[in-house]
Amino acid sequence: MHERLVLISGRAHRELAAEIAQYLGLDLGAINLADFPDGEISCQLHENIRGRDVFLIQPTGPPVNDNLMELLVMIDACARASAERITPIIPYFGYARQDRKDQGRVPITAKLVANLISEAGADRVVTMDLHAAQIQGFFDVPVDHLYAAPVLDDYFRSLNIPPEDLVVISPDEGSIKRSLQHLNNLGGQFAIVDKRRSSATETRQANLIGGPIEGKVALLFDDMISTAGSIVGAAKVAADHGAREIYVSASHAVFCGPAVERLAGAPIKQVVVTNSLFIPPEKRFDKLKTVSVAPLLGEAIRRIHRNESVSGLFG
Repeated sequence: MHERLVLISGRAHRELAAEIAQYLGLDLGAINLADFPDGEISCQLHENIRGRDVFLIQPTGPPVNDNLMELLVMIDACARASAERITPIIPYFGYARQDRKDQGRVPITAKLVANLISEAGADRVVTMDLHAAQIQGFFDVPVDHLYAAPVLDDYFRSLNIPPEDLVVISPDEGSIKRSLQHLNNLGGQFAIVDKRRSSATETRQANLIGGPIEGKVALLFDDMISTAGSIVGAAKVAADHGAREIYVSASHAVFCGPAVERLAGAPIKQVVVTNSLFIPPEKRFDKLKTVSVAPLLGEAIRRIHRNESVSGLFG
């Protein structure tokens, strides 16, 4: 299996890349990445990849522009070194929230980034929990869109919460489909937080639809936690309605601005996220629990390399 497969890691998340390599029983490919004094990125491969099946592991989270540019440079280096196939593994796809023209004279940056990745020389892309699933159609190459739900749900099952004590809460209307998937996997009741926009930059969580949730264990799911304003507001609504324990979960721990402070001070028992992004020590806190998506991504790589179906991993 492995004689033609090469795994190469960028600098965005070497720990995740090492876990994936361990799952596959491989060593990471030799590459030297550095910064010139003016900030430009230097890249040199230190092994022969001619005719090889190359997978580049690089989430494009903060600092988004640096990590994205590094990914493009690595793709170009592999293309010029005559790799047979180049597949970027992008667990978190930066710029995914800029997926449409929601007002005049703005770009659709998610499409621009998809074009850049394709034009750089990528033959296929693997990503996870896109903010908008239709971004797959922005690419002119095949996209395997994975979901972290099975990994997160396995963790919550391990807590042995009786289904009759469980309520899955969607933090807003946009997360209903995602939350229903977790409900189908875990059981329990379902509720929705009715989020109202009070200004262009502020939202407030107003009502809870469904329930009752008094005395229940509440699970709130979202695709990412950025500033944590919405998810913390939803957790407070759950607490106000009598939930005895509240767990918050997301695929991507972006953790911008006041996110850590908000989460640490909220009525939340645990914040459960995946390791799709590197979380620096200063953004880790006592309530944080991280589960690994390395086996999921590693299995996707194995199946793609063998030209096997990946669809069994999508649930």
